[in-house]
Parts: sequence; structure tokens; C-alpha cells
Amino acid sequence: MTINADRISGAFFCLFGLAMYFFVIPVYVETAEGGSLSPNTMPNIISIIIAISGGILFLKPTKQQLRDPRKMAITGFYVLLLVAGIYAMSRFGFEYVAPVLALAIMWFIGERRPLWLISGVVLMPTAIWFAVTQLLGRGLP
Repeated sequence: MTINADRISGAFFCLFGLAMYFFVIPVYVETAEGGSLSPNTMPNIISIIIAISGGILFLKPTKQQLRDPRKMAITGFYVLLLVAGIYAMSRFGFEYVAPVLALAIMWFIGERRPLWLISGVVLMPTAIWFAVTQLLGRGLP
């Protein structure tokens, strides 16, 4: 068995998913009274999917090919944009940051149609805010 990037990342994500399932989620997800779904259900399902996917990648890596450095740089910028947006949300709040972040992401991926930009900047953050705070009764950052 040769060691390559797929095997290393597969092992990382398998261990990450298992650590989330066994250590992080039980400690940091609070139990809630009432409701038909336990608060740890979705995080547990997602962590199991991550662990299984990592295990599959570790056992059956893809064929290696050199990636385009420009595409890798664009991906890195996109990840930095998301990290900055999440940090800004924790600092300034969802209501202020989500529309700006949505516009930045939509502009970055090349969306220029005004109707789509307006719906992504106004309608989607409003729908998310309404669903989470009003319907689910949860707070947003």
C-alpha cells in the first residue's frame, strides 16, 4: 500500500469523523427538552458520513493527477472568504454579514444577473433568518 495524498487525507477525515462522533459532539452538543429530533442527530450522521468517506478514500484512492495551480489558488481564496465570513458573523452578527458574504460568494463564482443577486443577497438570508429564529426558535450568531 503506497502512501499518497488521497490516503493521507482519507485517514485524516476518517479519524476526524470518529473524533467528532465519539469526543466532540457528546461534549459540546447540549440536550434539549421536547422536539422530535435530538440536537445531536444531524451532527452524528454527518460525522459518520465523513468517517466512512475518509475510510473509503483511504482504502481506494483515486488516480493521481496534477491540479491546476490557478484553480487551487481560487479554491484557497474561496476558503479564506468563508472563514472570514464566519468570523465576521461571530463578531457582528448574521443579519449584517450574511448578505455581504452572499454577494461576495455569488460575485466570486461569476453570477452577474441582477435578479439572482438580489434573491441571493436579500431573499435567502431573510429566509434562513426566518426559518432558524422564528420557526425553530434558535438564535443565530
